[in-house]
Amino acid sequence: MTVSPRIAFLASNTAQAQTARAALVARYGDFDPDDADVLCPLGGDGFMLQTLHRHGGMGKPVFGMKLGTVGFLMNQHRDDELMDRLAMAEPAHLRPLEMIAQTESGTTTGSLAYNDVSMLRQTRQAAHIGIDLNGQERVAELICDGVLVSTPAGSTAYNYSAHGPILPLGSNTIALTPLAPYRPRRWRGAILKADTEVRFRVLDPYKRPVSVTADSHETRDVVEVTIRESRERQVTLLFDPEHNLEERILSEQFMF
Repeated sequence: MTVSPRIAFLASNTAQAQTARAALVARYGDFDPDDADVLCPLGGDGFMLQTLHRHGGMGKPVFGMKLGTVGFLMNQHRDDELMDRLAMAEPAHLRPLEMIAQTESGTTTGSLAYNDVSMLRQTRQAAHIGIDLNGQERVAELICDGVLVSTPAGSTAYNYSAHGPILPLGSNTIALTPLAPYRPRRWRGAILKADTEVRFRVLDPYKRPVSVTADSHETRDVVEVTIRESRERQVTLLFDPEHNLEERILSEQFMF
């Protein structure tokens, strides 16, 4: 006899997501995330990221359903055959980026990013940023609006809008992409091995302040930011076979 998985249905604050959650709970039961076998967030990609930040440390698989504006990390929403969908779902294993930022006031903050870590100028003046890879200086001075580091899962989001490369899942790479670079004018970024340690140094933090955002967690007035792929944290997203994440990332590269 097959035992059905216990599902924790988590919904964004929209009326549509809350209504869908009530219908799913009535049909499949309601479990706390601590007691569930599978987490099922209902919303858009923003709510998926919230779920991963809040519950990713549990190590439980996540099957999201789209009830928001953007749903690249989500499956289509349907009430029926959920147990069959979970049984046939294909996993995608993701490792987030770990970000450590030092601020002008001397404080240190840390955060995870499942999509990307982005540095952005805080004023009308361009940022001046130095870039070190594994302790070696690679860009002495990048004059730009900002710069970001993206995971493969996040490479189709902000990174792609900034003309960064789309990275295949399982490629063990990250993308380093400048935002509106002025100097070096012809530099368009790099594809790095996932275990590369990236350090950004803000060269003129008082005159040209810079903020850093890891997914949705922002820290302002930073002077140095270090980014590396997490060695401890890994999450597993589940996808319907016909719409798995690897195929979605591949399809993004052939949209004309």
